[in-house]
Amino acid sequence: MRFRRLYARAAVLALFFSLLSCANAPITGRDQLLLLSEKQEIQMGLQSFLQVKKKNANKISRDPVINEHVQRVGRRIAAATGKNYKWEFIVIENKAPNAFVLPGGKVTVYTGILPLTLNEHGLATVLGHEVAHAIARHGGERVSQNLVVQMGLAAVQVGMSGQDAYVSQGVMAALGAGAQVGVLLPYARLHESEADRLGLIFMAKAGYDPRRAVNFWQRMLAASRKRGKSRSPEWLSTHPAEENRIRQIQRWLPEALRYYRPPGR
Repeated sequence: MRFRRLYARAAVLALFFSLLSCANAPITGRDQLLLLSEKQEIQMGLQSFLQVKKKNANKISRDPVINEHVQRVGRRIAAATGKNYKWEFIVIENKAPNAFVLPGGKVTVYTGILPLTLNEHGLATVLGHEVAHAIARHGGERVSQNLVVQMGLAAVQVGMSGQDAYVSQGVMAALGAGAQVGVLLPYARLHESEADRLGLIFMAKAGYDPRRAVNFWQRMLAASRKRGKSRSPEWLSTHPAEENRIRQIQRWLPEALRYYRPPGR
């Protein structure tokens, strides 16, 4: 009975926060929980970006060809969003096939992903995806979700004061694992899929063929298999499995193609 009351308190607290700041993701219309203002997100993103540049000061690429390539595609994708962020695109010498974005439109591309992007369409796939995370405010949403989970766990912990320490620790561990697997990881995968969908539209608006996104993800899948990279089950991962990702993108192509206008048309 006591545990039911604790769960009820946590649920009420989570609902309270949810009612404070509900929003909708662009294009998809998905309901979002955003406890931070966009201004706060942008400031946090800028601070983190400055740290990234400071930490990698000796690894920021000075290659004029690579930088011109990334800047050209990045500017076109950013313009297609219609969002007036202070967009920045930097390239870091790193063999990992990766790229990431921080709130406010601060995008970092590792040189290790460029052999897989192969051409402008492949790079537009990557940058469209990263830019979409910023446009959909996924960073702020993740922070908000973590805050709600932490507040809920804190409420349960307070409610269990006076209980046997081993019982309390066991309950908290179970609740923490449940929140991770049942809430935070599914939302992380949802964000990745949503960024794929929005990214297809942004690259199409920028004049890049969204059908070429499938080719990029097929190359990523082949490279992953070639490296013999072991992968956690999808339900324990922050990202959808590549095979599922490709199938989802293929389903979304008709929507993206409605926005596609090849250059010169």
